[in-house]
Amino acid sequence: MLKVAIVSDGPYGERAYETISQEFETSFFQVEAPAGMFVDDLELEPGLVDRLSKFDLVITYVLHPDLTQELVEQIHQQVGWIIVGAWRGEGFKRQLTRLGNVTAPENMCDLEENGNPVFDEFVSRFGRPEVKINCQGNKVVDIEIKRCSPCGATAFVAQEMKGKSIENLPIHAGLKIQHYPCRAPKMRLFTDDECKKEMAANLHKDAFEKALKKKE
Repeated sequence: MLKVAIVSDGPYGERAYETISQEFETSFFQVEAPAGMFVDDLELEPGLVDRLSKFDLVITYVLHPDLTQELVEQIHQQVGWIIVGAWRGEGFKRQLTRLGNVTAPENMCDLEENGNPVFDEFVSRFGRPEVKINCQGNKVVDIEIKRCSPCGATAFVAQEMKGKSIENLPIHAGLKIQHYPCRAPKMRLFTDDECKKEMAANLHKDAFEKALKKKE
């Protein structure tokens, strides 16, 4: 079974841990962020690299940029793949992803296969939402989650859509994301990019549209 590590220096990552641990062997690591935003001589916690090297895939929700960079640079050759869930600035993103086995997605619910076996095994269950809808007439009786957003939003939306009419169902699914405590907008600080919560809503709307078309 795929072994996944989630690393955080703050409030993010626990929901992903709860969701991902339902499918894969998952561990959560809380690290201490440096006191200042910029650090000249940063050292990771003793033994952290060795512990993380035992995992196939590492997801970091670390917000401190220097800590993120140091962590990624030290472990990227020890693990199969790294997903950087929190980052700021296109230059910083390029600096991380140039290492080869690092992904810094615009949104964690927009992950799709890239050909790497470790990454693809993870994305087979988590990433861009994918559902199968079972109906009786025009009424939704069950929704099977083929691929869930790492934060669990897809499961929340699917549960809320059971019993609903299929009329305008994709729109209702997208709007329901507004009622889920999605943290996507807070993961990208100091950016004027498209609202990440709106992106998550559109991805779920698309997933329900595709599922209904497959039924036709």
